[in-house]
Amino acid sequence: MDGFFNAFKSSGLVKVVQDVAEDALHVNRDGKVGNVDSKSRSYDSSSTDWPTPGESEADETRYSRHSRNDDDQSSQSSWGQPARNGQDESSESNWQRPRPTRNEEDETSQPEWRRPRPGRDEEDQETQPKWGSSRPEREDNRPSEGSWAKVASTHGDDNQDDGWQTAGRTRAGGRQHRPHIRPSEEQFNEYQRDPSEQNYAEEASVDIEPTEEELNDLSVAANRLWDLDLNRLVPGQDYEIDCGEGKKLYNKEDMSVNSLFKFMDKGVFKRPTFARFYQLLDNYNSDESKREEMSAAEEREQMVFLEEISRTAPIKYLLRYLAEKRIVSNSMEEFKQIFRNLWFEFYNRGGTQDSSSAFEHVFVGEVKRRGEVSGFHNWIQFYMKEAKGTVDYQGYIFPRRRGGDLPDSQSQLMTIQFDWNGVRKEQSSVMIGVSPEFELALYTLCFFCGQEENHVNLGPYRVNVKCYHIGEDRIGSVFPIALD
Repeated sequence: MDGFFNAFKSSGLVKVVQDVAEDALHVNRDGKVGNVDSKSRSYDSSSTDWPTPGESEADETRYSRHSRNDDDQSSQSSWGQPARNGQDESSESNWQRPRPTRNEEDETSQPEWRRPRPGRDEEDQETQPKWGSSRPEREDNRPSEGSWAKVASTHGDDNQDDGWQTAGRTRAGGRQHRPHIRPSEEQFNEYQRDPSEQNYAEEASVDIEPTEEELNDLSVAANRLWDLDLNRLVPGQDYEIDCGEGKKLYNKEDMSVNSLFKFMDKGVFKRPTFARFYQLLDNYNSDESKREEMSAAEEREQMVFLEEISRTAPIKYLLRYLAEKRIVSNSMEEFKQIFRNLWFEFYNRGGTQDSSSAFEHVFVGEVKRRGEVSGFHNWIQFYMKEAKGTVDYQGYIFPRRRGGDLPDSQSQLMTIQFDWNGVRKEQSSVMIGVSPEFELALYTLCFFCGQEENHVNLGPYRVNVKCYHIGEDRIGSVFPIALD
């Protein structure tokens, strides 16, 4: 046994084991602990022997060795000594070399997960992913449509929106701004005077006598009203629309890049009935649960509007038609009072007393308690709200009949989908460009002489005028549905 140990000692293996042990414990020949280099450990960016991200920091010690002071280095074995010159460096394997301290120049060559994350400054903002980037400023301070977020309105006379406009998501490139055509200041000032002192249009001088065929056929009578609508606008001349793309009713995607109305001639709201109708639209609270109150000025606006439309051919024809049917007398003054009670008198809707009227529901629109748009079937109201940014056109609804005609820029009857102050109207049929007097005459005719469903011809359109009653003397709702 003694011979074995002597042979083992003389072979030099004992010296190797001792060096390894001392190297691991950092102990010098005097039995003192050697000085440990205070520099932090780092990894050679050129080495392929890198720890993986899953390895702990304690495991990293096997990739780098602490350097010793000069006194210790002389006692180290050759395999444990740091490189002294280029020749030594080239002769040693990578794993034997101590890792150099990392500096800023090394960072570009390090694996991405090991590189320090740079501090983000303003210049870095442009390279951030979309979810982390700041929201760009909206051009022209113009609100986009669709949500309940609000921005200050630039339209000082937008009383019905309390000086606010809704803003929502912007489309690619944004909607093109359309100028808002409205009645002139001179007209507004004129309409503030006493009704007896205001100027009205001349009486229509056309044949308004209903024929026997018209008295016996509601559809023929409705078509006569269409022909008597002398104030109806001409597509492409008085206005232009952009129908966008069509969609199924269940499709929630916005199919229109642009607004529905592209152009409106400045002379449109110089027409007396259009201008006076425009004035009525801001007299209501869209919340169906809120009680309506009518001021003296608003009552005056109703009276002068009725006086204005009573001079037009559609209303004159309606009076003669109903008088022939023995439904009303032949007095226009009495008929204006009946008309006012039918359309403007408040009643209970949605559980709140005096919260609605036929005019408000059909032409202005309401929002139900559960967050749905109800009514809102008038193109002038749509145009005004779209111009102010509170209506967002979503596209037209495909015809019910397969192969039916799709709307285009010349269409004057469309079924559309839109958001009003962020609340969706799934579908609304709208006759575009028709006069206020025509719509009121048609719907009143169907209320007095029709049923719930009234299939009629209106020029080139086959239409079902749906008419819902509240009791015997009130209109719950009435609107057109395209049959083709």
